[in-house]
Amino acid sequence: MSEAPIHWGILGAGSIAGKFVEGLRALPDAVVQAVGSRTQAKADAFADERSIPNRHASYEALAADPEVDVIYIATPHPMHARDSILCLNAGKHVLCEKPVTVNSAELEQVLAAAQASGNFFMEAMWMYFTPNIRQAEKLVREGAIGRVRMVSAHFGFQTDKDETSRLLDPALAGGALLDVGIYPIALASLIFGGAPRRISSSAHLGGTGVDEQSAYLFEYDDGAFAQLSSAVTTTTPYDAWILGDAGRIHLHAPFWGRCPGYTLYQCDDEEGTYVSEPLRGNGYDYEAEAVMQAIREGKIEHPRMPHSKSRELMATMDTLRAQWGLRYPFE
Repeated sequence: MSEAPIHWGILGAGSIAGKFVEGLRALPDAVVQAVGSRTQAKADAFADERSIPNRHASYEALAADPEVDVIYIATPHPMHARDSILCLNAGKHVLCEKPVTVNSAELEQVLAAAQASGNFFMEAMWMYFTPNIRQAEKLVREGAIGRVRMVSAHFGFQTDKDETSRLLDPALAGGALLDVGIYPIALASLIFGGAPRRISSSAHLGGTGVDEQSAYLFEYDDGAFAQLSSAVTTTTPYDAWILGDAGRIHLHAPFWGRCPGYTLYQCDDEEGTYVSEPLRGNGYDYEAEAVMQAIREGKIEHPRMPHSKSRELMATMDTLRAQWGLRYPFE
């Protein structure tokens, strides 16, 4: 017997919202029921293109829609706390795009609202749910490459130098760390099972005062390291490496997205074995599927991306920004 459909609302009508809706279409038990935007025209345009029945000219109206079970928040990250709390207080389950908030103080406000509402809440770390990342992590846990000694991961791209753009605007929590640096950090956390015991880092703060590029070295209790970086002014490779004392795993680009496959090298094998788990949709469907299963089971968080993991990642990014002296005007 098939599961009863779960009805989704989409808060925000930008490009990431469109990609998430595309991912939901791969799930037969997911119904894209509604979209909310800041204007009726934007909501209608987004909905017309994707055949979404309910269109709302405000986020408040979306949160109040009785036909919506769970809301995906796709606004810029400075608005995540506000929008998550709005939806949770309205009795909706929430999947919030990463980074879940700008800092730990905001996150605690969101998690307090989630706890009070009794509804499901999760940060949308889609990388954690894609098949090839999950399989590579399983190999690590099984000891396929021995004891992990190092993770190397980078995510940087070149944006234009328009200082009014979201990526460079301190009033919008711009910079590379929160936008893309969270992915290398999240990968290291997944593989090592938690936060580093020591963080060393350096950042170049550009003309607007945000981190245009940065590099960070994480040290763990057993002497293992993660070499990570992020940038919005420099393009990096999008693959990643997990290096053990008996082999290594090469996560093919983009490791932070659909991750099309990985190559396993064991011992002295220089050719390696390429593995590619078949992918069903565009990658966003896997986290959505996990959310729906958790909701059906009455959970308020998902064990693969629990609230404690969001706390850990946010605390790590808070530490990095403190090392750089980077505070946003609204903090």
